[in-house]
Amino acid sequence: MPSRTYESFIARIKEIRAAQSVQELLEWDQQTYMPKKGAAYRAEQVGLIAGVAHDKLTSAELGRELAELEREGDGGDDAVATNVREMRRLYDRAVKLPTRLVQEIAKATAPASDTWVAARKDSNFALFAPHLEKLLTLKREVAERIGWQTEPYDALIDEFEPGARAAEIQTVFDALRRELAPLVTAITQAPRQPNTALLKRAAPVEKQAAFNRTIAAAMGFDFDAGRLDVSAHPFCTGLCPLDVRMTTRYDEHALGQSLFGVMHEAGHGLYEQGLDPAQVGTPMGTYASLGIHESQSRLWENQIGRSRPFWQHYFPKLQAEFPAWADVPLEDWHFAINTVRPSLIRVEADEVTYGLHIMLRFDLERQMLAGRLAVSDVPAAWNERMKQELGITPPNDAQGCLQDIHWSLGIFGYFPTYQLGNLYAAQFALAARRALPDLDGQLARGELRPLREWLRQNIHRHGRRYRAGELVQVVTGQELSHRPFIEYLRAKYQPLYGF
Repeated sequence: MPSRTYESFIARIKEIRAAQSVQELLEWDQQTYMPKKGAAYRAEQVGLIAGVAHDKLTSAELGRELAELEREGDGGDDAVATNVREMRRLYDRAVKLPTRLVQEIAKATAPASDTWVAARKDSNFALFAPHLEKLLTLKREVAERIGWQTEPYDALIDEFEPGARAAEIQTVFDALRRELAPLVTAITQAPRQPNTALLKRAAPVEKQAAFNRTIAAAMGFDFDAGRLDVSAHPFCTGLCPLDVRMTTRYDEHALGQSLFGVMHEAGHGLYEQGLDPAQVGTPMGTYASLGIHESQSRLWENQIGRSRPFWQHYFPKLQAEFPAWADVPLEDWHFAINTVRPSLIRVEADEVTYGLHIMLRFDLERQMLAGRLAVSDVPAAWNERMKQELGITPPNDAQGCLQDIHWSLGIFGYFPTYQLGNLYAAQFALAARRALPDLDGQLARGELRPLREWLRQNIHRHGRRYRAGELVQVVTGQELSHRPFIEYLRAKYQPLYGF
C-alpha cells in the first residue's frame, strides 16, 4: 500500500503537470489558431501559468515529501522509485531558478515567436536578433544557476536529454561525420539518380490532409484522443495520452512534405498516446528523453515510411487518390522519396544529410551560449558552415538561420536530440526486426499495428523508468553507437544508387 506521503506527493506532482500542460496548450494555440494580435496578451498568460507551475514545483512541501519518501525507500516498486528519483532531479534543478527568471523567459518567448514568424517571412534576421540576444542572456543565467562542469551547454541539454554532456555527444557526432561525408559524396556522385520532378506534381491540399489522416490512423494514432492541424512549423504536443495535438504544413506541389511530416509527428503522437495511462502526470507517465522521442518519429518517417514494403501496400492507394501519379512505377516513387541531395531546409532534408544540419546547429548553439559567437554574426557563420558541410550557401536568412522556430521559443540544447534520435531509431529498428521477423511482410500487407504494439510495450510504457542510454541497452542489448545507423544507410542506399 502506498504511504500517505506518497499519495500526497503523487497528487502534488499531478497538479504541477496539469499546470505545465495548460502552458503547452496556450503555446499550441499560439502556433495554430490564436489571432495575430493576441501575442502580447498571450505572453502575459504564458508568463502567469509558467510562474504558477514553477512555484508548485519548487514548493517547500514538495521538498519535504521528497526527503521523507527517500527515507522510506521504494519497497521494490519501480513506479515509486522512478517517480521519486525523477522528481528529485526536476526539483533540484527548479529550486535553483527564481520564479522571476522562469516568468521572464516565458514572457519573452511569445513576442520572440511572433517576431520570428515576421522575420522569416521577410527574410530579415536583424528583426529577430534583439529577441535572440535577450533569450540567450536569460538562458545563460539559467545555465549559471543550475551549474555545469565543462560548459554552460551541459546545463541546458540536460533538460532534454537527462545526463547527456556536450563533449560526449561531440565524440559520437565526430565519428558519425567522418562516415557520413564520404557516404553523401558516393550517393550524390552515383551515376544512377532519381527523378525528383515526379515529387512536385500537383496534389490538392484537402486530399493530402485526408490521405495523411488515413496513414496516421493506420499507424495506430487515435484521433479520438488527438488532433491534426496546420502550423508554420510542424510539431506535436502531448498534453496527456488522451489529448495529443499534431500539426503539419501543406504545399500543393509538395505532397511528400506534409505526408512524411505527418508520419514524423504521428511517431511522436504514438509515443505520447502509448504512455501508461495509470501514470498520467508522473515521471513514469512521461517520455524518457527527447532523443528517445525523436527516435519514434524518425523510425516511422524513414525506416517505415520510406521503405519499399510500406509502399507496396500504400502506393496503389496513393495513386487512386492522386491521379497525377497514376503513371509512376512503384520503383520510381520509392527511389524518388529516398532522394539524397544537400538541401537548405532541415525539416526537408533526407535522412543521410539530416545529421549534418543538426551538427551545424549543435556547434553554433554552443558557441553562442559560451559567448564565442555574436548574434550579429550568426547569419554569416551559418552560411559558412552550410557551405563547408553541405556544399551549398543559403540565398537568404529565411532559408538559412531563420528556418527553425526553436530559438524563438528559448529552446537551446534541443537540436542534438534530433540526431541522437536517428541513432536510437536504427538500434530500435534492429531489435524490432528480431522480435518481428515478418515485419516487412506485415508492412507490405498494410499491417502497421504490430510494430506500434512492440514499440508501446518495449519503449513507450517504460516512461522514465530508464534514462535514454539505459533504455537502449535494455531494448537492444547494446550501448548507443553510430554504427547501426551507418550500416542501415549503406544497406539501403548502395542498392538504390548502385555505388
